[in-house]
Amino acid sequence: MTRRTEWAEPDGTGPDRARSGRPGSKRAGSRRAGPEGFGDGADSSRAEKEPAPQDPAERARAICLRLLTGTPRTRKQLADALKKREIPDEVAEEVLSRFEEVGLINDAAFAGAWVESRHHGRGLARRALARELRTKGVDSAVVDEAVGQLDSDQEEETARELVARKLRSTRGLDRDRRIRRLAGMLARKGYPEGMALRVVRQALEAEGEAADDLYETY
Repeated sequence: MTRRTEWAEPDGTGPDRARSGRPGSKRAGSRRAGPEGFGDGADSSRAEKEPAPQDPAERARAICLRLLTGTPRTRKQLADALKKREIPDEVAEEVLSRFEEVGLINDAAFAGAWVESRHHGRGLARRALARELRTKGVDSAVVDEAVGQLDSDQEEETARELVARKLRSTRGLDRDRRIRRLAGMLARKGYPEGMALRVVRQALEAEGEAADDLYETY
């Protein structure tokens, strides 16, 4: 029976040493070699894994998309956010203009939806709605068009509903204090003073008439 002889190179390497990856083996050598066979391969690998500085335009797009997720924003709001994150002005302008072109930024649609939501949800009048939209950087012409969705009749109807809901909580106060409290509530929501006083007085008169009718019934 022939016995296999283990061989060894003059430098001491052999099959076992090659498999182990100790110095002198081909495998160990391949780890040390760089991409072109020169230098330290481990250092080159680490350099390749280090992220390069992100392009400002890519950062700007990512910031805008994140802010727009689930919540519409005006161009001014996004511009302020980019400035805060130190995106160069020319890059921000280019990205925002592109977002407008594809419809991701639409101040007119934002303003229209804002008026619809805040009027029916909070009872705000045109004056208050316009003030809010301007603080968000919406252009005055766009603001005027958006609040123009509401006319005086709609405003007055909403004012009557607000007073009717608040009327009971003022009972027990004298008439003048009730007028001031209810009219002040409407004024804070942006209703003109004349309309507010008229609506409140009419509501109090109607309340008094209803009470008189109740007493007459008994």
